[in-house]
Amino acid sequence: MPPSAVIANAPEPENDAEVAAAFAAGGPLSRLLPGYRERQQQVAMAQAVAHAILTQGRLVAEAGTGTGKTFSYLVPALLHGGKVIVSTGTKTLQDQLHERDLPLVREALNSPATIALLKGRANYLCLHHLERTSREGRLPSRDDARHLVKIASWAHATTRGDRAELGDVPENATIWPLVTSTRDNCLGSNCGHFRECHVMQARKEALDADIVVVNHHLFFADVMLRDEGMAELLPACNTVILDEAHQLPDTATTFFGEQTTAGQLAELARDAEVASRTSLSDVPGLPDAASEIAPAIRRLRLAAGDLPTKLPRDLALAREGFAPALDELAAAIDRVSTELSHFAERSEDLASVASRAHDAARRIARWRDAADAPDEEGERWIRWLDVTLGGFQMHASPLSVANLFRRQLDATARAWIFTSATLAVGGDFSHYTHALGLDDATTGTWESPFDYGTQALLYVPKGLPEPNSSAHTDAVIDAALPVLAASRGRAFLLFTTLRALSQARERLVDELPAIGVDGPLLVQGEGSKTELLERFRRAGDAVLLGSASFWEGVDVAGDALSVVVIDKLPFAPPDDPLIAARLRQLKDDGGNPFRDWQLPQAAIALKQGAGRLIRTETDRGVLMIGDPRLVDKPYGKTLWRSLPPMKRTREIADVQDFFGATDQEKEDR
Repeated sequence: MPPSAVIANAPEPENDAEVAAAFAAGGPLSRLLPGYRERQQQVAMAQAVAHAILTQGRLVAEAGTGTGKTFSYLVPALLHGGKVIVSTGTKTLQDQLHERDLPLVREALNSPATIALLKGRANYLCLHHLERTSREGRLPSRDDARHLVKIASWAHATTRGDRAELGDVPENATIWPLVTSTRDNCLGSNCGHFRECHVMQARKEALDADIVVVNHHLFFADVMLRDEGMAELLPACNTVILDEAHQLPDTATTFFGEQTTAGQLAELARDAEVASRTSLSDVPGLPDAASEIAPAIRRLRLAAGDLPTKLPRDLALAREGFAPALDELAAAIDRVSTELSHFAERSEDLASVASRAHDAARRIARWRDAADAPDEEGERWIRWLDVTLGGFQMHASPLSVANLFRRQLDATARAWIFTSATLAVGGDFSHYTHALGLDDATTGTWESPFDYGTQALLYVPKGLPEPNSSAHTDAVIDAALPVLAASRGRAFLLFTTLRALSQARERLVDELPAIGVDGPLLVQGEGSKTELLERFRRAGDAVLLGSASFWEGVDVAGDALSVVVIDKLPFAPPDDPLIAARLRQLKDDGGNPFRDWQLPQAAIALKQGAGRLIRTETDRGVLMIGDPRLVDKPYGKTLWRSLPPMKRTREIADVQDFFGATDQEKEDR
């Protein structure tokens, strides 16, 4: 461990005796945690969090890997936070907080605080939709029929209705949308099962609890519902703690914007057809009208083109056949909306479908015809199309969420804590704080206690072609092979495109055995993320190929992961419609798009990918970056200086020596 940690731009609050005592040697945490060691970075961050809570301040806290940031915010939250919302990036992190970290800290502090876990409604069984699906008996596949039997049996035994309890039914099974609710198709207090509703029971527990653990999507869903004047999902609170806070600008963009997806429309089409066959079987013409929506969705997808792409609205509408197909879809939905509205009083289901059809028709019309000029509040928007292999999404996105999010900050006096391992670029938080309207927030950096100079090596091979070259991926694999031979596998290879990942797979299937790497080759898409990670840990000598989803939120400690290869610097594609519009706006406002946006974004993404390598004080490993711009371009210095302070080399011999020394240390032990 380095003799001292550097704390840059950190607040210096008064020492909080209770917080200090919790982390002290011989204190409550040390008595409960085997091998506990006091870390000055962890204590200093906890003091800053406590100060922000007690003063209802706003703190943006970057905590390097190994700092122990979770305890740094949980201890002051339990001591001083009052009612607290803790929001994380994923359901996995939610479960870790709720099942492990929070109970442990609560026990250590002997706190009486009550804890609740609240997930989005799609995670809870809906008794109304289960009953309706069972009654209709028309399911997409035999697998769905088998899964429905298991779900119906589980429904009688479960008290929480959390679908994570039912491991026998895969998370991605197509039955789940048929037995859970969405915000659109929930009947609310008009539902016959309202009293025993699992979603409502979970929300009631959250309202009564002192600490509520949610994820960012649920947090922003609540923000938007309150903006629309509807009942809030989450309790009014004194403190909001947003972990994995680097994700917030993108999540906020999604929730402050508007999306109409092929999946939403397909669900509407299915529900309209069910209504026409059951409740409205006596209405001539309605079955035909309802059955027109699904084919219209398919025709629009075909008109969008063969390949996945992202297009500004104007370019999408200019594609041959797209505008007529969109008009045809809108007309089909509008016809169903009109027909259903005449009979909406017959049942809550019919009223819900009629309302959803009306809203969908309005959203499509807005997307097609609304100007991308500033709205009445001065916010600029862009409308764009995201075409995927199986569907499409029509987006209306704000170019900036700063003012929109700032209104949430100013709405109620409370403490706000934003924390992640990757928020700053070289100690500068301005890119992040400007994005969320946090320009007056206190910022602090607490560096990792790990000794990266001894534990890690940064390797940039010589002679690699430019990253836009057709020869680049093969050259990266050529350079990585001797690294993988030296490490005997035990590696993540992270790619910025799926095409490069596929090309690497084709080569490595044959070449890994040829260099003596006998462990399994695991590839993103050939199994769930959870399954692949479990197999990777269990094998101990595997090589895993991944793209965006493996760049963050993945924790493999120990010898199983000793190499991370990143093929290119992760600059966002400038042809992405939303990014391109933001860069144009930045330039129009007198800024420098590359320096002010593209470079900071790439630095933060690179830190996330590199952060997979060293997870404990005993981990050792090599980070290989296959992009010559890191050393050849003037801005490369900004990027590598944002990484942990590893030794740097361009020689493969140094990599081989590094692993030779590692092997010798193991033999000595």
